Amino acid sequence: MNLFQTRERRPLLAPSLLAADPLGIRAHIDALNGAHHWLHLDIMDGHFVPNLSFGPAFLGALRRTYPEVPMDVHLMVVSPESFFVPFATQGADVLTVHVEATPHIHRLLQSVRELGVHPGVTLNPGTPVEFLYPVLHLVDLVLVMSVNPGFGGQSFLPEVVPKIEALHRFREVQGLRFLIEVDGGVSAENAECLVKSGCDVLVAGNSVFGMPHPELAAKALLEAGRRGLNRG
Repeated sequence: MNLFQTRERRPLLAPSLLAADPLGIRAHIDALNGAHHWLHLDIMDGHFVPNLSFGPAFLGALRRTYPEVPMDVHLMVVSPESFFVPFATQGADVLTVHVEATPHIHRLLQSVRELGVHPGVTLNPGTPVEFLYPVLHLVDLVLVMSVNPGFGGQSFLPEVVPKIEALHRFREVQGLRFLIEVDGGVSAENAECLVKSGCDVLVAGNSVFGMPHPELAAKALLEAGRRGLNRG
C-alpha cells in the first residue's frame, strides 16, 4: 500500500486507539463511519515509557478486520530492533521508531523499509529537531510528539510548533517527501495552527474517541485542519 504517492498537501486524521474503550475498540472504530484516514497504534513496553499497550496479535486482528485501513504503528520501546519485525509482519503500513531509543537509527530505518513497510522516525518534546536531520532522507514519516509519551489525555505542548515549522522548511529546501505527523493533545482547537505550521497527519485520541459522537468530532477536527491548509 503506497500512502505517499502525491505531494499534494491535505490533512489526514489518524485516531489513536489508545483512547478507545478497550472492551469496545471495534465499536469505537465503526462509530467513525469512515471519517478518518489511518488508525494509530501506540506500542508501549513499560520501559521506554511508563505504560503497556498493544502487541502484534492485536495489530494482526485489526488488519484482518480492516484490511483497507492504513495501520500507523508507533513503537515506544527500548531496543526497537527486537520489536519491529513482528509488527511489520502483522500488517503495519507505517512503522515509527524513536530517535532516542536506539544508537543504530540508520540501520533500523533501512531494515524497516526492506520489509516493505514505510519507515518513520519520532522525537520527544525535549529532543532537538536537529537530531533528525541526518536520517530524514531515509524516512516517509516524521512524528513530532507534542506531549511526553506514555499516557493519553495530556495537554498539548505549544513549544513543539517551531519544530514542525523547521521540519516543513527542511523538507521544502531538500525536496524530500516525508509527511509530518503530530501526536499529543491534538484537537479541533489547535489543528488549524498545526496544519498551517506544516503538519500533514493529525493523531487524535480523546478529542475523537472521548467525544459522544466520534464521527462528528473527527469531521470537526479535519475541518479545522483544512482551514490551516488554506492559510499555510
